Amino acid sequence: MNEKQNKYEITFLPSGIRFQAEEGMTLLEAQIQAGLKPDAPCGGKGTCGKCLVDIQTSQGIRREKACSIHISGPLTVALLHEHQTQEILTQGTVGDPPCKVDPLPIPDVPSGYLAACDLGSTTIVLYLMDGKSGKLLATTSALNPQTSYSADVIGRIDYAIKNGPKELTQGVRKAINDLLSAACGQAGIPREEVTHLCLVGNCCMHHLFFGIPTNSLAVIPYSPTVTDAMVETASEYDISMHPQGVILALPNMAGFVGADTVGCLSAARFDQQEKMTLLLDIGTNGELVLGTSSRRLTCSTAAGPALEGAKISCGMRGATGAIDHMWLEKGHLHYSVIGQDKDPSLKPCGICGSGLIDAVSIFLDAGILDDTGRFTDAETWPNPAACIKAEGLTAYSFSNGVTITQKDIREVQLAKAAIAAGIQLMCDQLDIAPADIQQVLIAGAFGNYMNPESACRIGLIPQALKDRILPMGNGAGTGARLCALNQTEFARAKKMAVETEFLELASLEDFQDTFVDELGFE
Repeated sequence: MNEKQNKYEITFLPSGIRFQAEEGMTLLEAQIQAGLKPDAPCGGKGTCGKCLVDIQTSQGIRREKACSIHISGPLTVALLHEHQTQEILTQGTVGDPPCKVDPLPIPDVPSGYLAACDLGSTTIVLYLMDGKSGKLLATTSALNPQTSYSADVIGRIDYAIKNGPKELTQGVRKAINDLLSAACGQAGIPREEVTHLCLVGNCCMHHLFFGIPTNSLAVIPYSPTVTDAMVETASEYDISMHPQGVILALPNMAGFVGADTVGCLSAARFDQQEKMTLLLDIGTNGELVLGTSSRRLTCSTAAGPALEGAKISCGMRGATGAIDHMWLEKGHLHYSVIGQDKDPSLKPCGICGSGLIDAVSIFLDAGILDDTGRFTDAETWPNPAACIKAEGLTAYSFSNGVTITQKDIREVQLAKAAIAAGIQLMCDQLDIAPADIQQVLIAGAFGNYMNPESACRIGLIPQALKDRILPMGNGAGTGARLCALNQTEFARAKKMAVETEFLELASLEDFQDTFVDELGFE
């Protein structure tokens, strides 16, 4: 027998799942193939340190990165964070579905039930609606299984180029099928009566779902292979619904401004906005739109990975055990932990984006950080005992080993500078000042849970806009619902995509100087 064909049993605790792993594969690969969902933001490159597991040996327990362990014999492995569940944002607050239900006609097929799907890099949300009244019948959601390969789209594009897209494509199609089955089960209807599914997602998610090559997204000018809206037969993409059912996909506007942003435009009724409006969707990538009904610009910034925890030492998604908010009270720092309302004894195991933004804001106000982002002398801190050293540099320690390091602060500065520079440069293009912006619509989970005061304090959003910020919930999902329900909304969304100007920030002469100017916390 070829040595490479040797297989060994891997037992995963606490679930007790057993898997026959081929010799030489990594433990991370074994987890994925066993149907588990490990957290591997860096895609198994060994740089994020978030795939830690406890390996049981005769000498005791050894903690290792799953991506660094190559299978050479049977193993018993305890997964550290298998219990975590993530809060997934499903509701939108802007853009209620129209009263008239008028979906895109399918030849010789009477309209049945309608579905919409927000295919996000981190989470997938599916909505099921009545095809006559438009009433929302069920909402289902799940983590995107592709997160086990990488937290960000760049990592997934790289994986697809090197290994082929098959695993990523099949995984996400199965996830959507599972969500559709669950939604139909909740509503008590056969999935064969679902005739329409409207899909939104960024360019990478869009291309991977449809099996479109992602190579063009990896090289300048990062153009999507397909930009136009699509109407496709669902069965051709392994989605089980009505035999003649269709998938409607909103258009992509540019390499990193995809159909999810078009969905947000639709939800915000941007073609009717008379106020100067800034729309921000900060996920694993940051998309920005600025303008009115007469003219609008869009751009993208590489901000999300840090704010979603991928590049933060103790960063994590907004799941059970994450510090999600912080505040100062009588000179003492307090924080809340997701899940602690149900289990008061729960200890933090990491910090998510909203908690991180709060922390930096509080550190600045308390003198723990200076305006350059550097930790100050711990003797001046409200609680000097929180000071530790990480890689020879000052870091702030919470309970249970959760820390914020100097490197983490720098990652936040890079992320916030990218977004702030995007806002400033779009204002320059429209010949306005940031203070001229009349409303700020924040889409997505991060914006929904973020404290606006903290975001403005650190300079993520201009201070003058603090009282003009409105969370819009899952804007992309709301837009997908609108376009599934009404063919006129679908046509309007396509028109808005065509009429929105894309601004390539890196090509602007002032980009680098503006970005550097925004790094500080003045």
